[in-house]
Amino acid sequence: MAFNLTHQLGALAGTPIKSGEMTAPSAESSLSVSPPSARMPISMNMNYTSNRNVSPPMSPVLGSRRADLSVACKAFAVETVEEQRTYKEGGIGGEKGKGGVPVFVMMPLDSVTIGNTVNRRKAMRASLQALKSAGVEGIMIDVWWGLVEREAPGAYNWGGYNELLEMAKKVGLKVQAVMSFHQCGGNVGDSVTIPLPQWVVEEVDKDPDLAYTDQWGRRNHEYISLGADTLPVLKGRTPVQCYSDFMRAFRDNFKHLLGDTIVEIQVGMGPAGELRYPSYPEQDGTWRFPGIGAFQCYDKYALSSLKAAAEAYGKPEWGGTGPTDAGHYNNWPEDTQFFKKEDGGWNTEYGEFFLTWYSQMLLDHGERILSSAKSIFQDTGVKISVKVAGIHWHYGTRSHAPELTAGYYNTRFRDGYLPIAQMLARHNAIFNFTCIEMRDHEQPQDALCAPEKLVNQVALATLAAEVPLAGENALPRYDDYAHEQILKASALSFDQNSEGENREMCAFTYLRMNPELFKADNWGKFVGFVKKMGEGRDSDRCREEVEREAEHFVHVTQPLVQEAAVALTH
Repeated sequence: MAFNLTHQLGALAGTPIKSGEMTAPSAESSLSVSPPSARMPISMNMNYTSNRNVSPPMSPVLGSRRADLSVACKAFAVETVEEQRTYKEGGIGGEKGKGGVPVFVMMPLDSVTIGNTVNRRKAMRASLQALKSAGVEGIMIDVWWGLVEREAPGAYNWGGYNELLEMAKKVGLKVQAVMSFHQCGGNVGDSVTIPLPQWVVEEVDKDPDLAYTDQWGRRNHEYISLGADTLPVLKGRTPVQCYSDFMRAFRDNFKHLLGDTIVEIQVGMGPAGELRYPSYPEQDGTWRFPGIGAFQCYDKYALSSLKAAAEAYGKPEWGGTGPTDAGHYNNWPEDTQFFKKEDGGWNTEYGEFFLTWYSQMLLDHGERILSSAKSIFQDTGVKISVKVAGIHWHYGTRSHAPELTAGYYNTRFRDGYLPIAQMLARHNAIFNFTCIEMRDHEQPQDALCAPEKLVNQVALATLAAEVPLAGENALPRYDDYAHEQILKASALSFDQNSEGENREMCAFTYLRMNPELFKADNWGKFVGFVKKMGEGRDSDRCREEVEREAEHFVHVTQPLVQEAAVALTH
């Protein structure tokens, strides 16, 4: 008996993926903010309901009729994909009339097993073919440090990735490869646990200060503390040398795919692969949305840097510790002396000194790794990108506390994203930003969340720095309302007239391939969304024409999706 594609793909995530709808208040609040800005944690604003039901079996189309439909479907898919705009050179939107944003889809976190094989191979192959049939440009794959270099320093096992990338090439999908130097597990959406390499964990056990540390001594093991970046603490190598050696080994092993199948290298720089401190860890209930988080600079290596900075500044008494009045993970800004709007420590000379040092440490971390990545992948034809977290809660306050604890020195009076964009510009890197699907009114207004304003601020910063901007959705969404917001955000349509009026995002990466995506209703909406993204905002064709074409595309490709589902049972 042939089960439907949704049922067959259920194996991809290990456990059934839950669906949910936004339940945030709909009342809009007038926020007093100067630079537009904000990001959402992959948050608690979703009510999830389990759906374990198997849809009725879909019968395969038999005989020559099935073959004819399959051939026609595949031909249609190829023709449609050729019409899609290719991955944009330089990442900046092209000439008027040649717009469109290519869509990539994130693969499941456990696409490669702990034993370095492709997870659920038959389901993966069918899924990739289905994505290709939808006109998707490519996929994003986490290349886990903890899997590839798991056993010993310099011993790289690319087994599962060799096979997975060849699958993508065979289907005709491009690949964004993420150099994932963080552990998987402990963040929202982490359905599996993949620790750092065993030999790295052993070194951290011997020297706990290699882990990020808060003022209460809590250690975070998601990523090696940036305070140790340049110290030979990992079996004689520095962390940055380990990251560089890993990227170099990746380049050498996959050189035949670089620039053709592999079009982008996203360089992981912190927890969840993002350039930030692990200031809002959900593991063990430490942090809950919309808490302000906590500074992560209390390991001995970071404190040594702080001490030197304070002495150089002429205030050695400031070098012993970070702020002691910044509250706890789940406080709100006004609960604390440091972050409160009136006479808060953040807006004093000491606050400016500390926040400048703290954010500069993060920028220097990014600079070190990007310099290496740029050198390693030079002349390979791939783009380099860096992911920045969209921290949109308490954005409407003066201090922007959650952004400050994460390392983004962004306040009512200071643009914290322009320095990041300028750093990326120096290395011709793409600025990848999340929470693109969110609207301000969907989020809790008592926490002054403003994702749309945050996305706008970041877009303006990338425009000023002349850096390409790419986007992701922070939470799984399958509804047209979210798709419309992504279309709007990716068009980079600013309220004011600016020289960026013909600019679009260079790419959008959809989170994530899972069984919910392949349900009939969701799949139809997704295919239509991909088609609209490919059209671009400068298309002369009317919206109704594009929607009719998308509906026709869904209808024509249905036999191919059915055929993929049948293939999974053999």
